[in-house]
Amino acid sequence: MAEIIKTFKESVPAMRFIGKKYPDFGGWWGDWFANGWFDEIEKAMGGADTILKIWENGAGYVGLERRCDGQSFEYWIGMFTPADTVVPDGFEYVDFPAVGLGTCWIYGKEEDVHDTSGCYSAIVSNGMRLWKDKNDGVWSFENCLCPRYTTPDEKGNVIMDYCYYVE
Repeated sequence: MAEIIKTFKESVPAMRFIGKKYPDFGGWWGDWFANGWFDEIEKAMGGADTILKIWENGAGYVGLERRCDGQSFEYWIGMFTPADTVVPDGFEYVDFPAVGLGTCWIYGKEEDVHDTSGCYSAIVSNGMRLWKDKNDGVWSFENCLCPRYTTPDEKGNVIMDYCYYVE
């Protein structure tokens, strides 16, 4: 069973998320690796190190979610990039202002850390307020970082960052 082992707030600069939008969660991640789409985004931003210069937890492969009552759920796969990154052909983007991120570290087996159901409560109980876009949408994302997420520890566990945009 996975558990939240750390909750914290960090400030992030304005960033551009580049990716592809899907109607719901699904098996699209394999397409991303097979087609080299993460590589295309990294190339567009001048290498993964470019995002790390402005956000220490950048360069992760991201499953981005947008929720809002009365509006369709949005699920995106892609990466955060510097705000001025040119969007490659075939991709879409979302621009985010400089705000905060409320982050939970979920620790456990890779197949278990995607249960993010406790993160909202952890963020709110730590005094953070969710940031909403101009249409009242709430944005959150799985940030799968190397090596926290990609290299299991001696117990076979990983850490996945789950983040909410917060004020």
